[in-house]
Amino acid sequence: QVQLVESGGGLVQAGGSLRLSCAASGRTFSTVAMGWFRQVPGKEREFVAAIGWSGGYIGYGDFVKGRFTISRDNAKNTVYLQMNSLKPEDTADYYCAAGFRVVTDFRRVSSYDYWGQGTQVTVSS
Repeated sequence: QVQLVESGGGLVQAGGSLRLSCAASGRTFSTVAMGWFRQVPGKEREFVAAIGWSGGYIGYGDFVKGRFTISRDNAKNTVYLQMNSLKPEDTADYYCAAGFRVVTDFRRVSSYDYWGQGTQVTVSS
């Protein structure tokens, strides 16, 4: 079992920055990849970024590449999402996810097995 707890969300003005954290506990040694997704009401959950737990893979969603950076601290079992140059359209609930299976596409929601409860990010214009 893996438990994920997100933190770091909040209210920020456009152009500002936030760093989200996802602390993982439990059987983290079995985790293949960690991902960040975001979701707003009425829309599909959108891929933001993913990283292999061993650091061998990093991927980003098309709309966030160049502004966001995913990283991890294996000693702390924590994955981070550094978000810079935030835009109002980045406003969403951000979710951390852990995948235990080697799959062809870690951009898909179905590739993950455990999810955090989410942290809200609001970017004012």
